[in-house]
Amino acid sequence: MTLKPDFPRTIAASCLALGVAATASTAMAQEKGVVEIPYVEWADAIASTNVMRVVLEEAGYEVETTSVSAAAMWQSVASGDQDAFVAAWLPSTHEAYLAEVEDQVVDLGPNLEGTRIGLMVPEYVEIDSISELNAHAERFDGEIIGIDPGAGIMSTTEDAVEAYDLKLELVEGSDATMTAALGNAIRQNEWIVVTGWTPHWMEGRWDLKYLEDPKGVYGGEEGIHTVVRKGLKEDMPGAYAILDNFHWTTDQVAELMVMNQEGGDPYENAKRWVEENRDIVESWMQ
Repeated sequence: MTLKPDFPRTIAASCLALGVAATASTAMAQEKGVVEIPYVEWADAIASTNVMRVVLEEAGYEVETTSVSAAAMWQSVASGDQDAFVAAWLPSTHEAYLAEVEDQVVDLGPNLEGTRIGLMVPEYVEIDSISELNAHAERFDGEIIGIDPGAGIMSTTEDAVEAYDLKLELVEGSDATMTAALGNAIRQNEWIVVTGWTPHWMEGRWDLKYLEDPKGVYGGEEGIHTVVRKGLKEDMPGAYAILDNFHWTTDQVAELMVMNQEGGDPYENAKRWVEENRDIVESWMQ
């Protein structure tokens, strides 16, 4: 005689096992602690922050991310209210922020190298230098399209306006409003100048160029650094080690930024990227 499986009992056992596993996972996260990460709504920062969230969660930590201004990002980690961030543009763009709190934070070094900032225009715009902007101010509607006022690139651009005695107004906005204005201008083949940086998905979408900066206001090549609060290494050594090991390339972050631009939730996209790049992720978790 063939005995039929006891389905109710089997289902109950499976549910119990899943419940135990979920409880164990929650308990592990509670035991390891909560890692709080502030970030700014920049394409690269969104990508980096969500990748770190996924990796830290896989390591057993609970992770809370908070969207803030650049100034608040630095201050919240310096005060110890937040634990770490992965979006410090150094040595130039965030130099002033670091100078205010350098005794209260730990700079773990670059997680991304080969970055830069400056003024960008579509390739078809017939100038090549910031020093040429005034002669064509009307073609640009007398405006430089910027992002959020707390961003380091905005204060640097204010310095550029003064250094070059530009007759163009720096317009505040956000990453989203800047790229929307850029896309609209390109569709109509109009001249536009924006605050730009590398890496950014817009470089893969459109043919753009940096305007030459003969006065060197925007500095040279930079890196994006990971910065953590004092005491994190002692409080959560595992999380500290992962943050310290975190390092990827401009091509790798660009891949995730394009995924985010094409749609979907950045957190879910980060999960997919992590799953597809296990060899890279494993090197951060050693």
